[in-house]
Amino acid sequence: MADSANLGKHFDDYVDELVKSGRYETRDDVLREGVRLIEVRERRLAELDAELAQGIADVEAGRVHTADEVLEFFEEKYAALNKGRNA
Repeated sequence: MADSANLGKHFDDYVDELVKSGRYETRDDVLREGVRLIEVRERRLAELDAELAQGIADVEAGRVHTADEVLEFFEEKYAALNKGRNA
């Protein structure tokens, strides 16, 4: 693994600012945090991709509801909730 990274002037200056401000102790801390955030984002994107694939599979298998069915479901649900509040 490389011991240094060429970030370019803009990011290099920004990393220096973060260290000088005391937000991070070292440049390595800044870079570790950046990589950690990328890891979190990539994991979430993979989860979203899996959810999209499942949704597409559901549509292709006919496991869908019409807009009218969904609307009716929520109308009934919220009517029941409202009835409970008014009782």
